[in-house]
Amino acid sequence: MDDLSVNISIFSGDGSDPPSVPPSMSIDKLLPALLECFGIILCGYVAGRTNIIPSTQAKGLGSFVSKFALPALLFKNMVLLDFGDVIWPFFFSILVAKVSVFFFVCVITLLVANRESRFSKAGLFSIFATQSNDFALGFPIVEALYRNTHPEYLQYIYLVAPVSLMVLNPLGFAFCEVQRWRNGELHQQSKLRVLGLVILQVVKNPIVFMVVIGLISHFVLGQKIPPFMEEFVDGLANSFGGAALFYLGLSMVGQLKKLTRSTVVALILLITAKLLMMPLICRGMVEVLDCGRSLNHTSLSNYAFLYGVFPTAPSVAIYAAQYNMELEVVTSGMVIGTFLSAPIMYVSAWLLTIPWMDSAPLASALQNVSLNISIISLFALVWSVAVMLLSRKFHRVPHIFTINLFVAQLLACVGMIAWTFVAAAQNNFLGQVLTFSLLYASLYSTYIWPGLIAVSLLLMRRGEEVSFRPGLTVITGWGLPVLAVSVLLLSGQRMPDTIDSAFFYGKTQVLCSSMVLFVSIMLCGISLALLSRRTRDYHTLEHGSVSGSEEDERLLYDPNTQSSVEQPSAIGSINTDCQMCECASDREQTMPVVTSPKEEASIHTGQCSQQCSPTSCLLAEEEQKEADRQNTDIQSTRHVLVCLLLTVCLLANLSSCLWWLFNTDPGQLYVELQFFCVVANFGQGLISFAFFGLDKHLIISPFKKRLASLWRRWGQEVTGSVASEEIRLTCRQFLAYHKQQCVRDIVQKKRCGERSTAETFLGSEMVRWLQSVGLAADPGEALAYGSRLLEGRVIQHISLEFGFLDEPLHYRFT
Repeated sequence: MDDLSVNISIFSGDGSDPPSVPPSMSIDKLLPALLECFGIILCGYVAGRTNIIPSTQAKGLGSFVSKFALPALLFKNMVLLDFGDVIWPFFFSILVAKVSVFFFVCVITLLVANRESRFSKAGLFSIFATQSNDFALGFPIVEALYRNTHPEYLQYIYLVAPVSLMVLNPLGFAFCEVQRWRNGELHQQSKLRVLGLVILQVVKNPIVFMVVIGLISHFVLGQKIPPFMEEFVDGLANSFGGAALFYLGLSMVGQLKKLTRSTVVALILLITAKLLMMPLICRGMVEVLDCGRSLNHTSLSNYAFLYGVFPTAPSVAIYAAQYNMELEVVTSGMVIGTFLSAPIMYVSAWLLTIPWMDSAPLASALQNVSLNISIISLFALVWSVAVMLLSRKFHRVPHIFTINLFVAQLLACVGMIAWTFVAAAQNNFLGQVLTFSLLYASLYSTYIWPGLIAVSLLLMRRGEEVSFRPGLTVITGWGLPVLAVSVLLLSGQRMPDTIDSAFFYGKTQVLCSSMVLFVSIMLCGISLALLSRRTRDYHTLEHGSVSGSEEDERLLYDPNTQSSVEQPSAIGSINTDCQMCECASDREQTMPVVTSPKEEASIHTGQCSQQCSPTSCLLAEEEQKEADRQNTDIQSTRHVLVCLLLTVCLLANLSSCLWWLFNTDPGQLYVELQFFCVVANFGQGLISFAFFGLDKHLIISPFKKRLASLWRRWGQEVTGSVASEEIRLTCRQFLAYHKQQCVRDIVQKKRCGERSTAETFLGSEMVRWLQSVGLAADPGEALAYGSRLLEGRVIQHISLEFGFLDEPLHYRFT
C-alpha cells in the first residue's frame, strides 16, 4: 500500500487485466444513444412549451404509452424470455437493493414527516426512490452498451422492472390508502375493504396484468408468439420507445415552477436516495450475493451500478396526482433526476470501458482537480466571509457557527493548495506533516460543523437559547478535528511515495476519516430529523428570530426569495394581515398632547400629500426597521439546506471509505466516486457562496434599486412622458374596475408624521391581492402588473425611492 495503485486498486475487473483485455461494454454507441433519448425528450419539451401539443392531448399520449404500448412490450418479452440464461444471484441482488432502499426511505419519512401526511408521503417517496424508467430510457442505454458484448443483459430489464410494479408499488399504494383512511376519506369502509381496494388497483393495472399473462403464455406457448398475433404485438411494442420519451418531455413542461423551498429538502433527500444510494447498494448486493461465482462477476456488478442510476419513471407523477400528495416534489424530482442521470451514466460507462489505468496519471488528475476546485472555492469563501462580516450577522447564533464553517472550508482550500506544492518535494517530511495537519484538521472541521449548526437550530427552535453556549460549541468544532488529527499523527504509519493526501497515513487514516464522518452524519441527520418534526413547514423557520417575537411568527412574506410564501384564500385574510401590520412607530411612540378638539381633528385628518422624507417620515422609519430586522434574521431555511447538502457530501465520503475498506479491489467505479468526493470536499465554498454570498440588503437590494433606477430613466428617455399602450390599458382597466375594491381591501390609514396621515399599502400586500382577485397567476405576474401601475403613475412609493417590489415597502395611490 505504498502507492496509489495499491491503495485504491485502479484496475478493471479483478485488478489484473492487462491493457489488451477488451472492455465488457461498447462505449462508442453510448453517446449516440444518450443523444437519441434526450433529443426526443427535448422535442417533447419544446412541443409542450410552445403549446404545439396541449396538456390535454399529452394526457392522451401518456394513456396510450402506459395502457397499450408498454403492456404489449412486456407481454412480448415475457413470452420470449429465456430463463436459462438468467443469473439469479444478480436478480436477487437488485431485488434486495430495491427493497432495502424502499424501506429505508419509508422509515425515514415516517420518522420525519408530520402526522397529517406521513403515510402517504412514505408510500410515494418510497416508490419514487425505487421505480426506475427502465423501458423508455434504461433499455436504449443498456442496449447501446451491452448488445455486442453481453446481449443477455437486456432481458434483466424485463425481469427486474416487475419487482417494483408487482411487489413494491402495492406496498406504497397501501400506505397511501391508509393515509386516506386515517384522514376520514374512507372511514366508512373497513380495513379489509381498503386492502381489497389496493389489491384491485394493482390487478387492474394493465402493466401488471400483461406481465402475469406473459408469464403464463411463456409456458403455454413454448416461448413463441403465435404468427397471427405476432405482427400486432410487434406494432404496439415497437411504438413504445419514441412515444414514451416524447411523453416524458411533454410531462416536464412547467414542473420546475412548482418547486418551492418547502419541497427542496425532500427533493434533495429523494434524489440522493435514487442517484447515490440505489447504485451503491445495487453494486454492493451483487458483490455480497454473487461472491464471484459468475464468470462475468465484475461486469454484473458494474451493470448493477449503472442500473441503479436510471432515473425515476414518469408514472410516479401519475400516482402523486391520483392521491393529490407531494406532486411538486415528485414532478420536480423526476425532471432534475432525469437530467442528472445522463452525465453520471456517461462518466461511469466511460471509466468502465478503460481496461487498465496507470496510477500515476490518475493521482496527478485527482491532484489537479483538487487544486483547481480549491482555488475557485477560495475566492468564493473570501467573498462569503467578507459579506458575513459586513452584514454584521456573525455575532448571532447560528451565524457565529456558519462563519466558523466558512473559515474551516477556507483553511481546507489553503491546505490543499499548499499540499500540491509540498507533496512534490518528497524529501520535505516536516513540511508534509505540517501541511497535512492543516489540511485535515480543517477538512475534519468542515465535517463537524454542519452537525453543530443543525444542533444549534434544533435548540433554538425548542427555545433553549439561554442554556446554549456558543463558546463551548466553537471549541468542539475545532477541538475534535485537532484531536482526531493528533491521534492519527501519533498512531498512523506514513505511506512513502504518495502524493494523495487521502492515503498519506494509509488504512489508519481511512478508519479515522470514517469515524469522523459517521459521527458527523449521525449528529446532523438526527438533528435535522428532530427539527423537521418540530415544524410543519420550513418556511416558518425563515421568519423566526432569536428573540422569537410575535411579528416574526406572523409574517407570511419571505424577503430572501422575494416571493409570497402563502397564497391568501380570501381577501379578508389580507385585511387581517394589514390590520396587524401597524406602524412600529405607532406602537412605540406616545400620542402627542392634545389641547383642543380642533387640534385632535387635525391629527387624525391631516393628509401627507408630499413625498415622505426618510429623516422625518414614520413610515420610512418603519421600512428601515423592517430592513434591519430582516438583516438580522437567522435564515434558518438556508442553514437547513446547507447542512443537508453537506450531509450528502459526507455520505459520499463515507461510502468511498467503506467501499475501499471492504473491497480488496474497489474497481474503476471507485475512481468516479473519488473524483466526486474531491469536488465535494474542496468545493464546499461554492455551496456556501450560493446560500450566503449574496446578502439581500448588502448586495441584492442595492443592485436591484440601481438597476430599477436606470431602467426607469432609460424608459423615460425613450418614451418620454407618454406610457406605452400596454401600460395605458392596464392602468385604465385597473382604475375602472379594480381600484375601489383594492382600496377597500388593503389600503390602511397610517401616521406619516406627528400631525399627518397617509393612506398606504405594502408592496407584498398588493402582490397577494393581485393574485387573490385573479389579475395575476403568480408573484412574477403580480410584480409585472404592479410595475405597470407604477410606471403609469397610478401608484407610487411614499418617498419615490423604490420601484414596485414584493417587499414590506409602503405605496399609495396618486
